Amino acid sequence: MTAPYRVLFVCLGNICRSPAAEGVMRALVEAEGLADRIMIRSAGTAGWHTGKLPDQRMRGAAQNRGYDLSSRARQVNEDALRENDLVLVMDKQNLRDVSSIDRASQFSEKIRLFCDFCSEHEEAEVPDPYYGGAQGFELVLDLLEDGCRGVLAHIRSTLT
Repeated sequence: MTAPYRVLFVCLGNICRSPAAEGVMRALVEAEGLADRIMIRSAGTAGWHTGKLPDQRMRGAAQNRGYDLSSRARQVNEDALRENDLVLVMDKQNLRDVSSIDRASQFSEKIRLFCDFCSEHEEAEVPDPYYGGAQGFELVLDLLEDGCRGVLAHIRSTLT
């Protein structure tokens, strides 16, 4: 059996967007029967929330759509870039921050903006809902559901 395909979702603190992406993607992968072929994790560019559960507002919005967000926050590092096949960042600042970890630019081909995989939305970035209201969390989930379908299609095309 071949090694599983590894995807890492990255945002700033790893308590809103990236753990939600992890939860949405995990649900899609499990529904498709691919849980043994695709490994999904998330991380943040900052370590402020390391070890904490996702933001309660994000967990609530996700739970309303049937997603379980139970991962614990962690900080992205060079090993994470090396170990994953695809690193999806939520916004351009995350892209700059993750790229700065990749000092030798050896992983640049696998670091991509998440919204590149969206087909139903025009947004270039997944906005950080942390300082906004409930609608921000719903928009994030809309974008994640759209983009994760695109991510899954991309991964399926690479699985043998």
